[in-house]
Amino acid sequence: MRKILGLFTFILFFSCNSSSEGETIMNSVNSKWNKKSEQKFNLEISDPKNPKNIIFVVRNNNDYPYSNVRFIVNFTDLQSKKKQTDTLNYVLAKPNGEWLGTGFGDTKETLFQYKLNYQFPTKGKYEIGISQAMRNDNLPGIEDIGVKIETAKP
Repeated sequence: MRKILGLFTFILFFSCNSSSEGETIMNSVNSKWNKKSEQKFNLEISDPKNPKNIIFVVRNNNDYPYSNVRFIVNFTDLQSKKKQTDTLNYVLAKPNGEWLGTGFGDTKETLFQYKLNYQFPTKGKYEIGISQAMRNDNLPGIEDIGVKIETAKP
């Protein structure tokens, strides 16, 4: 049991720091995501010739009080310091209150498309910062926020 717990901790530590292509990076917000707490994700792009899909991952539980989530996203090319800001709205539940995500128990995971077939301008380092833009200063029920980068299929 101690070995399994140690392995899980090791994997969790390395999965939350930075990403190369084809990986998912997750940040825990512990069901109390503060408006001022921007979740940052560092990306290392080694093959900019192939277009990428950038996908957001949201894990929420039954304490989440809304059927949608709003994000303010800052997408920064760290070489050129060029920054793009987007305000996004994603639906997490059907009108009857049933969560759209997958998973067992109270926690559901939902994937949201951010940029599809995105051509990174150069290889190098990029940063995605996500802030919640809901009515609550501390947003309950969101457990984890993540970014997944995958090579787009032709």
